[in-house]
Amino acid sequence: MKLFECQSCGQILFFENTVCEHCRRAVGYLPEQSLLTALDSAGDRLWRPLEPSVKHEQVLYCSNHDDDVCNWLTTPDATGDRSFCLACRFNRTIPNLDTPGNLERWRKIEVAKHRLFYTLLRLKLPLKDRRQDPENGLVFDFLDDAPDGSSSVMTGHANGVITIAMREADDASRERMRVEMGEYYRTLLGHFRHEIGHYYWNVLVRDAGRLDECRAVFGDDRADYQKALQVYYDSPTPPDWQDSHVSVYATSHPWEDFAETWAHYLHIVSTLETACAFGVSVDPRVPGIGHASGRTLGDPYTQASFEDIMQAWLPLTYAVNSLNRSMGLADFYPFVLTAGIMHKLAFIHRLIRESQPPQRDCSGANDQASCTSHF
Repeated sequence: MKLFECQSCGQILFFENTVCEHCRRAVGYLPEQSLLTALDSAGDRLWRPLEPSVKHEQVLYCSNHDDDVCNWLTTPDATGDRSFCLACRFNRTIPNLDTPGNLERWRKIEVAKHRLFYTLLRLKLPLKDRRQDPENGLVFDFLDDAPDGSSSVMTGHANGVITIAMREADDASRERMRVEMGEYYRTLLGHFRHEIGHYYWNVLVRDAGRLDECRAVFGDDRADYQKALQVYYDSPTPPDWQDSHVSVYATSHPWEDFAETWAHYLHIVSTLETACAFGVSVDPRVPGIGHASGRTLGDPYTQASFEDIMQAWLPLTYAVNSLNRSMGLADFYPFVLTAGIMHKLAFIHRLIRESQPPQRDCSGANDQASCTSHF
C-alpha cells in the first residue's frame, strides 16, 4: 500500500481515511487512478475532487458509505443516483445488520476486501462480476452461522463465489481457530488473498489453457479434492513439508497449494510497496561481512523482476522479524521460503505478469520517482 497526500493541506492520508485529520476535508478513493482525493462539496451528495487529473468531474461516495464501510468514489448512474463502487458491486450477500456486532464485523471485512481490490487493480488482473459472467463471475457472500447453532458457515470458494464466515471478523474467535488448527498466520486479509487465488486458478490457469504448466509445478489437480482433504485432516503433518510448501495446509491438494502460494505472493508485493512508501531500507551490518549496498526495486506490481522482489523481500522479513522479537512479539513473517517454494512463487509471478496489458514507459523523471524505491 502506498501513502497518499491531502491535495488541500499536504497532510499524509491513509487508505481507509474518509476525512483529512488536519484540514477536516472529506476524502475518498478513486480506484481508476489509485488515488485518495480531498473533496469539495458540489451539493446534492455530489463532490468535486481536488485531485488535478479529475478536478472537473463530479463524483459520489459508494452507497455503502452510508454504513461507514466504504470510502471509494463512483460516478452518478444514468438516473443521477448513487451506485456501488468498483469493489462493492461484487458483494452479493452482506450480513444482517440487525444482529448485534455485525456492523463492526462487516467494517473489518470491508477493510480487508478493499485492500484486496487495491492489490488486484494494481496488478491489473482481470475482474468480472456476476453480470458480466453469470456462471463464473466473482461474487462475495458474507454469512453468519445459524443462530441456533445447527450449521456453521465455511469460508471458501466455488466457481467464483467467495464465502467469508462472519466469525472470522471476530478477533478472539479467529485467534482461537488459528491456535486450534496449528496455523502460523490467520487474518481476514489472508483469507481474501487465499480465496481469490482459487478464483484466479480458474481464470488464469484452467480457462487460459495452462493446466499442464501448472500441474508441472503444483501437482495434478485432478486428484479427488474431498478425499485429499480427509487424508490431510486424518494424517500427521508430513515431516518435510517445508521443503516445497509455504504452509502445512498447502500439502493437502494442488488447488490449496496454488491458493496458499498465490496469497503469499500478494502478501509480498503489497508489503514491499508499503516499505517503499515509507522509505524503509534494509542495510544490515554484520561483523566481518560489512553491509550490503541498497538496490533499486521497480514497482513490485508491474515492473520489478521476480529475482529483485525476492532479494528485497528476504532481508526485509529478517529485519522486521527481529524487530518483533525485540518487542517480545511473534514473527511478522513466520515462513521459510525454500528454493522449492520460490519456484512456485516464480510461477505465480509469471502467470500474473503475462496476464497484464502492456505497460507504459516509466522513464520520465516524474514517473521514475513513483516507480522505483531503494532497498
